[in-house]
Parts: sequence; structure tokens; C-alpha cells
Amino acid sequence: MFQFRFSAALKDFYKPNLTRILNSGNTDNKTKVASRSIGAVGARPASWRRVSGAGCASPFRRALCTQTDAADQAQKNAATEKKAGILPSLEDLLFYTIAEGQEKIPAHKFTTALKATGLRTGDPRLKECMEMLKVTLKTTSDGALDRHLFKKCVQSNIVLLTQAFRKKFVIPDFQSFTSHIDQMYESAKSLSGGQVADYIPQLAKFSPNLWAVSLCTVDGQRYTAGDTKVPFCLQSCVKPLKYAIAVHDHGTDYVHRFVGKEPSGLRFNKLFLDEDDKPHNPMVNAGAIVCTSLLKQGVGNAEKFDYVLNFMKKLAGNEYVGFSNATFQSERLSGDRNFAIGYYLKEKKCFPEGTDMTAILDLYFQLCSIEVTCESASVMAATLANGGFCPITGERVLNPEAVRDTLSLMHSCGMYDFSGQFAFHVGLPAKSGVAGGILLVVPNVMGVMCWSPPLDKLGNSVRGIQFCTDLVQLFNFHNYDNLRHFAKKLDPRREGGEQRQQQHQLGPMDYTSLQKELALAENVWKKVCPSETDEDSSTTLVYRMKTLAERN
Repeated sequence: MFQFRFSAALKDFYKPNLTRILNSGNTDNKTKVASRSIGAVGARPASWRRVSGAGCASPFRRALCTQTDAADQAQKNAATEKKAGILPSLEDLLFYTIAEGQEKIPAHKFTTALKATGLRTGDPRLKECMEMLKVTLKTTSDGALDRHLFKKCVQSNIVLLTQAFRKKFVIPDFQSFTSHIDQMYESAKSLSGGQVADYIPQLAKFSPNLWAVSLCTVDGQRYTAGDTKVPFCLQSCVKPLKYAIAVHDHGTDYVHRFVGKEPSGLRFNKLFLDEDDKPHNPMVNAGAIVCTSLLKQGVGNAEKFDYVLNFMKKLAGNEYVGFSNATFQSERLSGDRNFAIGYYLKEKKCFPEGTDMTAILDLYFQLCSIEVTCESASVMAATLANGGFCPITGERVLNPEAVRDTLSLMHSCGMYDFSGQFAFHVGLPAKSGVAGGILLVVPNVMGVMCWSPPLDKLGNSVRGIQFCTDLVQLFNFHNYDNLRHFAKKLDPRREGGEQRQQQHQLGPMDYTSLQKELALAENVWKKVCPSETDEDSSTTLVYRMKTLAERN
């Protein structure tokens, strides 16, 4: 039987529960006073005497005692606290959680269980673990890991893995959640309306049957459905990202000297400025062209493009971000309206002094032609949802000010002439593009990319709009779904009706915190009374793993 010994240093974890239990079952004041003086079970001074019975048939009997000498008690407790004890390691706790009573864990069982949490074996945070697993399996004949080999494989990533398997992520029951997403995906797939954009010739070549959804949570849980590996151009979905880069580099005040914050109420490509002769916001073409002029000022287009492309790769956690030269050439040849907007902006002196307008338009077309997949774009959206930290790399990419301002404008101006309707019905920051993408952000939860080329009359993906609407109808993701007395929807952030652990709201739990919490709360561990020969001098508690019968 596998055993661990807990020192009396953990007495503070037991005292509140023990005191509450004893007090609730005894009305005698003297007994209540005594119970409040109890330290860790089994860590009692020799000067205390047992009130009734022998042994530990009752879990509370050994604790019922009277205090004969307060000073002696304090002295003995102080001496007890100095004695070292060993908590079970997270590696051991995780092993027995996955092993379910077996002595070994098949490697395929570990990776399958890992995927069920939403993590991928290719997650960059698990690189060391996966590499060690491959090396270790070469030394085994049965493809299984005993406790020592398992510990060797997972120890480099143990905190992340423990959070995953103990359902400490933002969406605890990820399989149940994604089963609902599958249903929404299939429902939207059946739609047949809309037209593929043809005013940019290269976009017209995409099949109207393409349909993909990817999501990435702020903890790096991943889900994909459909044609998620097919590259497509960001087009207008790049607008909030380059605005975020501009604010990150220059600050909000500087950027909004050149561009406004209000919805225009007009088509995205209108030649129209606000009353201050500025573009209404960064999400319409005029505002996006001005924002392009604020990026990496003072250098040539080649260096500017590389700078933005590398920034995009960081946002995507170094997943696929490319460039479609064919789309760039096609867009530049058919970009008369954008050239007209550029000259209008130049006439109204909307650019920073010394700006080469034609060079900026070239860069604008290039940035619209940046390629992503649904999978990589969902990580970009998740970086925004995570306050500027990329979930799968942990790197700070954007500062909080840039993220806040970007999400605010996506919420009010991100969906072309449908922005008001989308804010009303969906209530989440989003940005659509004429290639068929919708970049959706659920703050503090996840980022989503929907992609399907057929567009409605306002330029938004038909299937994407349906998916976003269905998502918020089922789950309480709308910005105002959590008002008091509001009709309750499903909340995937809860498990069994309980709110998420406070620790997650404060950031990832560290090794020691997880170790203490899981050692005390884990269902597979059972307290074992010290032997009777220990009498009152016992200073430790012994824990062993429950048998399957005891757990059931």
C-alpha cells in the first residue's frame, strides 16, 4: 500500500473543519473550548488526556480531550512544528489520478486523457514533457509508464498538467463544451445563402462550401472543426490587430490624434470623415489606412512589413502566419476606391507629416493579404481575450491599454453596418473580413475564428454570423448575460454549478499551492489513524491511496 506522511505543519488546514464539526455536535461549552485548542489530528501534547474510548474507530474520538496545561501545550506545539514532513508530490498525485488504481499508465492513455482536457501534445508549453516521453518510451517494452518513469516525463510541466487534469482551466469540462460547439458547427454548415466576394478577383476563387471554426481558451485549450488548416487572407480582420500594434507602440492619445472612435453609420469604404476631418474609427478603410501610416514610422515598407508580420506571429503563438502575394497583386490592381480614399486623406492632411501616401497604400494592401488559418487566428483572438498574453507561449505581446481599446472598438465598430445589431444580439467584440472570417473575442475566456467565404449583403460571413448567434444563445457569453435576476444560460466556466476557483482569477497556481490543495482534497486519498502504540506522542498523519471499492 502506497503511503505518505504528513507533518503537523498542515494542522491549520484541518483545524477549521474539525472545530466546526466538533462544535456542531456538542453543546457543552467546555468541550467547545477544548475543540478550539486542538492542533493537527495526531499532534497532541502528552499532557492532554483522551476523554473516551481507545483507538480510532470514530474519526473524532481521538481529538476529544481536555487541556491540563496551556503553557505546556504551546511549548509542545512549537516543538512539533519544527519537525519536517513530506507532502505527496504533484507528480504522484497526477499519476494516481490518471492510473485509476493501476500500477502503470499506457502512454496512449496519458495522451488521450491530455487531449480530453483541451491541451494538445504539440503545445509549446509541453515541449519538454513530450520530448521526454518519446525518449522514455524507447526504454520500455510495453509502452507503459510506471510511477517513476511518469514522474520523469511530467516533472518539467507538472503545474500545467495538474491544472489540466484537475479541471482548473477556464472551461473545466471541455469535452462537454465542445460537443455543443460541434452541434453549432453542423447547424451553420447547413446554411447555403450568401455570395463569395468577387470585387477582389483572388477571393472569388474560394469554394463557397468551405467552413471552419477554431477556438483557443485563455488557458490554451484548443478545438477545431472543418477546414481549419486552409490558409486565407485576414483582409479587414487585420484592422483591429494593426490598431492594437499602433496603440501598443505609441499610446492611445497619439493614435487618436489621427483617427476617431465613433461608428460611422456608413459603408466601410466611403470617402467620408468626421467633423474634425479624421476617419471615424480604425475599423473602416479610411481609419485603417491612417493606422497603417502610424506603424514603424521612419523606415521603409520592407522593414515595416517584417515588423508587423513578426508581431502577428507572436500574437498567433508562432503558428501559421503567411502572405499571399497573389491576393496582394489582385487587390492593388482593383483598389481604385482605396486609392481615392488615400488621396482624400492626403488632401485633408490626415497622415503624420512626411508620410508617403502611395507607399502606405501598398503596405495597407500587403497587410490585408497576410494569411492565417482558422487555428492560428483563434490564438490571435485568444491573446486579446487573455489581456495581451499569448495563451500557448505565455509571452506578453500587447500591453493592457492596447487590448482594452482594441476590444472596445471591435465591440462598437467591428462588424461593418451590422455592428449595432451584432453588439445587441451577440454582445461580444468581433471583426469580420470580406474573405469570410470573423474574429470573435470572449474576454477572459477564449478567442474564436469562424471562416466561410459566402457573405451576406453587409459583407459578413453567413455561417459565421449564425455560429456566433447560436454560441451566445446557449452560453452566457453576452456582455450582459450575468446581470442579477437574468434568465440563466449554460456557463461552461462552472463545474457542477460551482463557480470557478478563485485561484484561477488570480493567475496560475504555483506548485506548492496545488500540492497542498490536492493532497487535502483529492478523493483518492484516505486518512489512516496512527497506530495505537503511538499514543499521544504521535506527530504525523499517515495517508494512503483509497482502494477502488472505497472510492465507490
